[in-house]
Amino acid sequence: MRGRLRQKVGFLGAGVGLTLFALFGLLPGSFIGGVLGLNLTGMIFGTPVTPGVFPRIIIALGMLSGVFVAGLIFVVTGAVAGMAVGYILELVLGRGTEGVKDDEVMRKEV
Repeated sequence: MRGRLRQKVGFLGAGVGLTLFALFGLLPGSFIGGVLGLNLTGMIFGTPVTPGVFPRIIIALGMLSGVFVAGLIFVVTGAVAGMAVGYILELVLGRGTEGVKDDEVMRKEV
């Protein structure tokens, strides 16, 4: 039972982070990753970038990696913030210490 509230609030925080990513992180992540992919393509193939298959693949991979990194940051930050709030709530409500004592008593009896 110990950490149950912390886990639930952590999942809630991850959901909030995912929602915030969908609203505010998807487009900027795509833009930043696309610009990085375009710069990398310019360094490899020279500027101006020709509209070939390989430069387009590199730019698309840059966009996908930018979206992935932005999503990772939003979701992990939301989950960590949720876990922290859950931990504080457990301390305030007194559930964290009572669960440990009950578990220890149960183990000794069995």
